Amino acid sequence: MTQVHQAASTIDPITLAVVRGALETAQREMTLTLEKTGRSSVFNLAHDYSNALFDHLPEMILQGQDIPIHLGSLIPAMKAVADYFGDDIQDGDVIYHNDPVYQGSHILDCCMYKPVFYQGELVFWTVCKGHLTDIGGPVPAGYNPAAKEIYAEGLRIPPVKLWDQGRRRDDVVNLLLSNMRARRDQEGDLNAQFGACRVGERNLIALLDKYGVATVRAAIAELKDMADRHMRSLIRSIPDGSYHGAAVLEDAGHGYGELTIQAQITVRDDSVHIRVQSPPQIPYFINSYAGNSMSGVYLGLMMFAQVPPPYNAGLYRCVTVDLGPQGTLCNAAEPAPHVNCTTTPMETLTDAVRKAFEAAAPERVTASWGHASGINIAGVNPATGEQYVTMVLASIISGAGATQYMDGWHACGPLCCFGALSSGDIELLEYAYPIIIHRYGLIEDSGGAGQQRGGSGTVWEVEPIGHDMTVIAFGEGRQIPTMGAAGARDVLVDQKLGRLEVEHDGELTVHRQNIITTLKPGQRARNVNPGGGGFGQPWLRAPQRVLADVKNGLVSLLAARSEYGVVIRADQQDIDAAATAALREEMSKGAQA
Repeated sequence: MTQVHQAASTIDPITLAVVRGALETAQREMTLTLEKTGRSSVFNLAHDYSNALFDHLPEMILQGQDIPIHLGSLIPAMKAVADYFGDDIQDGDVIYHNDPVYQGSHILDCCMYKPVFYQGELVFWTVCKGHLTDIGGPVPAGYNPAAKEIYAEGLRIPPVKLWDQGRRRDDVVNLLLSNMRARRDQEGDLNAQFGACRVGERNLIALLDKYGVATVRAAIAELKDMADRHMRSLIRSIPDGSYHGAAVLEDAGHGYGELTIQAQITVRDDSVHIRVQSPPQIPYFINSYAGNSMSGVYLGLMMFAQVPPPYNAGLYRCVTVDLGPQGTLCNAAEPAPHVNCTTTPMETLTDAVRKAFEAAAPERVTASWGHASGINIAGVNPATGEQYVTMVLASIISGAGATQYMDGWHACGPLCCFGALSSGDIELLEYAYPIIIHRYGLIEDSGGAGQQRGGSGTVWEVEPIGHDMTVIAFGEGRQIPTMGAAGARDVLVDQKLGRLEVEHDGELTVHRQNIITTLKPGQRARNVNPGGGGFGQPWLRAPQRVLADVKNGLVSLLAARSEYGVVIRADQQDIDAAATAALREEMSKGAQA
C-alpha cells in the first residue's frame, strides 16, 4: 500500500477558504492585467497566455483557467529556472526565458518569473507565460516549416534577468526586442507580463501581511494535499495493471510519413506510471522537448481524470512519467526544430495518453477535440509603413469532442488549448491589421458523426488591403479526422478535415500541408478547421435531433442520410420514417458484419 501524506491539517476550514480565495484572486488579477494592457491581438483578444503561482520550493500552488500547453510545462520550467540561478535570486529580480532546452514549451511562448520576497525571505513566485507574435528568425511569426534545426527558427532565450534587484536591464531588453519583428507589439506584451507579475506580487504580499507566512504556508500545504487526495482516489478506482494507447500523427508535409505515438500506463494501488514511446526526432518543426511533452501527458491525464479543483502540484505526486530516450519525437534533443510542437505532436501525445487511461476505464471514454490547423499572417501596413505580424488564433478554433452525455461544443477547440482561447471581435482584428475578414463561422458537416455529435469547426477567410501579405500554415488535422469514441464513424471524411483554401486569380488551390504563401490584394485565404469527434454509433442518434441539426446548418441532407441514416424530405421540415427505419437497419447490420 502506497503511503499517502495525510498529516492532520493545522489550519481551520474558514481560513483555508479565505487564503484559497485570495490566491485565486491574485491569479485572476494577473490575467485581467494581461488582457487590458497587452499590445498584440494574441494577448488582448485571443488570451494566449497563462498565469500561475509557485511557492518557494518551487512547486505550483495555483494555475489559472488558462492554456494547457503552457501550464504543464511551467512545472519543470520553474524548477529549471530556479536551479539555474541557485542562490543568485534577489528581491526585485525578474527572469525571462523561452528555451525548450530549459524546459520551455516552444520559443514563441516567453515566460516571466518574479520572485516574491517577504521580510527578506523568498516566499512565492509569480509566473506569466505568453505567446509572442514574433521571435525573430527567417519566417514571420516563428513557424518555419523549412527549418532543419532549432537555430533556423528564432531567438532562444535561456534564463536571463531582465530586472536585477529592481533595476531594468535595458541592454538585455533591447537585445531581445532588436531581434523581433513588430517591436512595438513585443515590447507592449513584455511590459504587460511585467505588470501582471507585479500585480500578483502585490496581492500576495497583502495576503502575507494579513495572515503571516506560517498560516499561508499551512493553507498551501493543505491545498496540495487536497489535490493529491483527489487524484489518488481516482487512480485507486482503476484496476491494477498496464494499459496501452496509441495515436497517429499525420504527415503534414515533412515527407517522413505517418508517425505513431504510444503511451503505456501502469497502475499500482493509488499511483500511476506513464511511459511514452515515440519515433526518432526528425529535421522538421514538430519535435517536442521534454517540458512541452509534459503538458501533453498532463492534459491527457486530466481529460480522463476530470478531478475537482484545486489544481496544483499535488495532483502529480502519484504520477511518474518516462518520455522515452532523448532524441525522440516526444523527448527531443538539441538542435531539433520544434516550433510547431505545442500543437503537433502535443495533441497526438495527449490522445495517446488519454486512450491508455480509457482502456483502463472504458466507462470514462470521450471523443477527441479537433487538432489545431491554423495560419499566421504578416506584412507591412500601407497606411503606416509599420511591419505587422500575428498568429491568427481565431483561425485555429475547432470543435470539441462529444461525450456519452452530450454533443461536443462548437468552436471551442483546439485540443491543445481546451477552450481557453478566445477568437476576439472581427472588427478589432480588422482595426489592428490591414485586412478584411470575409467570413468567420461554423462549417456544415465538420462535427464527427455519432449518437452524440462532435462540435463544429470554423472557417476564417481573409483578404489583404493594399499590400502583399505572407500567410503561413501550420498544424495538422488535414488528413486524419478527429478521433471519435464508442463506435462513432465518419462517412463524409473530407468535410471533417482541416484545410487551407487559397484563391489566386479566380482559381482555388486546396492545401493540406504546412506551407508559406503570399496573398495579393483581391486574393483570399480561407482556413478551415476540423470538428470534434463523435461518440457512439451515428444511427442511434434520435432522428429529430438530426433534423434539428439540418435546420441549424450543422448537418447536410447528404450527411443526415449517409452518416446518420435519417431520410429527410427535401423541404427539410419532416422525416421519412419508413425510409429512415429501413436505412438504419441496413447500417446496423453492416456494422455487425
